[in-house]
Amino acid sequence: MNGFEDQMNKMFGSNKANYTVEDIEEAKKRQKKYGGTLYDNLSEITAARTGKKPLEPIMGNMSQPVGTSGITGTLAGNLEAASLDIERIESAVKSNADDINATLSELNKNLKSDFSFGQPAASGKTSSATEVNTGIVEEEGALERFAGVSDILKEKVFGQDEFIKKLIIAFKRPFVSERDDNDALNSIFVSGPACTGRHYTLDLITDALFDKKVLTSNEIYKMDLSLYPTSAEEKLFIQDLYSALRSKASVILFENFALCNVALLGRISDLVSTGESMLNERYVMQNGQLVGVTNALAGETVGSLKAAGKYLVFMGTESVGKLADIMGAPFVNSLGDICSTTPLDDEAVAKICGELEEQLKARVKKQLGFDLTVDESYRQYAVSCTSRGRALKGVIDVYEDALKALAEFRLEKDDFTGTELGLTYSDDAAKITAGDEKFPMNDYIQVSYSGELEAVEKELEGIVGLTEIKDYIHGLKEYYSVQKRRREEGLKAGELNRHMIFTGNPGTGKTTIARIVSRYLKAIGILSGGQLVEVSRGDLVGRYVGHTAPLVNKVVKSAIGGVLFIDEAYSLYRGEEDSFGLEAIDTLVKAIEDNRDDLVVILAGYSKEMEDFLEANSGLKSRFPNIIDFPDYTGEELLAIAHITAKSKGYSIAGDAEKPLLDFFNATQLNDAREAGNGRLVRNKIEEAILNQSRRLVAEPEADLSLLMPGDFELGK
Repeated sequence: MNGFEDQMNKMFGSNKANYTVEDIEEAKKRQKKYGGTLYDNLSEITAARTGKKPLEPIMGNMSQPVGTSGITGTLAGNLEAASLDIERIESAVKSNADDINATLSELNKNLKSDFSFGQPAASGKTSSATEVNTGIVEEEGALERFAGVSDILKEKVFGQDEFIKKLIIAFKRPFVSERDDNDALNSIFVSGPACTGRHYTLDLITDALFDKKVLTSNEIYKMDLSLYPTSAEEKLFIQDLYSALRSKASVILFENFALCNVALLGRISDLVSTGESMLNERYVMQNGQLVGVTNALAGETVGSLKAAGKYLVFMGTESVGKLADIMGAPFVNSLGDICSTTPLDDEAVAKICGELEEQLKARVKKQLGFDLTVDESYRQYAVSCTSRGRALKGVIDVYEDALKALAEFRLEKDDFTGTELGLTYSDDAAKITAGDEKFPMNDYIQVSYSGELEAVEKELEGIVGLTEIKDYIHGLKEYYSVQKRRREEGLKAGELNRHMIFTGNPGTGKTTIARIVSRYLKAIGILSGGQLVEVSRGDLVGRYVGHTAPLVNKVVKSAIGGVLFIDEAYSLYRGEEDSFGLEAIDTLVKAIEDNRDDLVVILAGYSKEMEDFLEANSGLKSRFPNIIDFPDYTGEELLAIAHITAKSKGYSIAGDAEKPLLDFFNATQLNDAREAGNGRLVRNKIEEAILNQSRRLVAEPEADLSLLMPGDFELGK
């Protein structure tokens, strides 16, 4: 505080009085009691302390000039001088602004008050989220307004009575528990298997409590924490969390916390355990956005986030133990309630099917103008879908597919004049019934694009050589076909690590095979998109601190649903001093783990260099167990590739050119296949021959325009 007190001495008077913080506080008390300016009261205190003058009441007289830093003059001049003094103070105290911010703020306010300067100032004031939108209407009589909520939920949610009971208790808890002003109304973990009604029940209870005037809003503010995988997203995370806490929503729902950066999860944990998360810097609102500030005298700032007035709900399929691993034991211990759904039993599924059936009938009547009947065989088929590894989604899909098929049937059957359609299931197939006729439902369901498996397989077989690689790709199809059957039979299905490393010299087909793999995995239903994103070091490694992680995450995001192909991957690691490269690898490893269900990563490069690369990160070897070596092509294989390449360009190779070409390819591969380029060698040679043929045809206008002759290849040079 010495630097601060020195600035006070410079500011108040030229007599070098030793004004301490205690002097200022005492002067403020005298000012409230007797009036006058803060400076005049400080002068009186100093004079009394030194024995020069007894303390007397002071009557402020703002018509008289007053001084700061030994200056006298007009009111405007003095105010300007005071402002300059404040700016000088700011630079002296910036290093410990957090400690003296409140005192400095009060001083600034008193200066403006002393000079009768309009409205009270708010400079330097630090707040939490500036508006607290409480999520509840009023606490008095709230418990009575919960009456009937259980019945409302049970009418819509089947087989989850215990979950409903616990969730209602969780929403009641703030009305019977003491909490600090900053605390959330309650922090709730909602767990359980997917498609068991977790989201639906939360929507229902929020609507019901809003209707009963318990909650001020039925909005649920949703935060997908997978959007913040690294520390680079911190500012975005703080902005989004701030918006959530200031929103009118009574409930904030957090999902995918396992995919969020650990440091950012710490802020959420603070909200749950203490009700407040202190920010590392101060922010101000500008155009609805939080903007960081360093000015110690900035206007009202945001220095922390507070959970007051909100229900914080965390939803996932994780167990409590897994939640503790991710968020920490203190977080779990601070939760108010843990509510878990259970797998649906047959009775619950049957009730859900009944609800979905009634909804389907109403939609068919409204949209298509038909009455619809559903027989027992179709209901049993719908119920059976939950035992095929698809949970409730399987049932929902059955009825959604039925609506699509019925709509398509209505469009195609112009000659159908009936007023009633039916759904049945026989001979292992769902069918539409119209009078005495039955129509397979699959004939009226538009099949989504699946990657054209036959076309991809044909392209794969058309590739010269690479027999072992082809066998591996076909093995993937067989493996996933068996796993699909196991899921359909209700058996546990395994998951294969799909990430690969392609090693080999340039031109051996690595990129071509990667492109086929992406389309092939899409075609057999393993990947959702099937696109190939090809990148190198320049696309992943940043040029300055904080640049690399966002680059990697952007590339990974573009590849989700397909294959990320990193050529010359070994160039990512250039030694222990390459911090940016190491950061790229670390970020990539985490991104691979976070998106393992719908992303395949293929690393490509020379064999020896790739071995060294795998040592750069301990997680690389375990995540890339499938190392596939691409051998150099033989002379015969290069000749076959030459025929294919020429044909693709509209040319053919003369028979008497084959032997010279084969000899050339054999000699080149034997000498230095790596430098020659394998497939690239063929492409270059064909393009060279086409150019030479063009020159030849000028002199031989009657010659075949599509035939490449031995001389066109210039093999003797």
